[in-house]
Amino acid sequence: MAGRSFFDSNILVYTDDAQASAKQESALALWQAQRSEGLAVVSIQVLQEYFWSVTRKLGVDSSIATEKLMLFAKAGVMSPLADDVVSAARLAVEHKLPFWDAMIVQMALRADCDVLFSEDMQAGRRFAGLKIVNPFVLP
Repeated sequence: MAGRSFFDSNILVYTDDAQASAKQESALALWQAQRSEGLAVVSIQVLQEYFWSVTRKLGVDSSIATEKLMLFAKAGVMSPLADDVVSAARLAVEHKLPFWDAMIVQMALRADCDVLFSEDMQAGRRFAGLKIVNPFVLP
């Protein structure tokens, strides 16, 4: 059985981006496959970023975005602790990451995920047992 997969907000945003139809289709299929297997994980930060991005950047109606947010929240949801903030700060310094990316990496590590799906982070990069995968790029 495959391990858990953490989703960065940019992948969730693509599920609503009709202007990028190929990425939208891929993001939807990936989410549905991982969610149906009980492997999808997000964090509170990812849910917040999703809502802000689709309502502000894509113009999705807030009531529709809220409904979608509720669906995403049915996956495994990680809430940060103070220790996660400290660990993320260390990751940011040690790996030269933006702090908010380091928070996402930290939450994926704490969730014991094998994969972090992200378009924005460096594909192939590893943090302990976690691998960054860009689902829109063929291996």
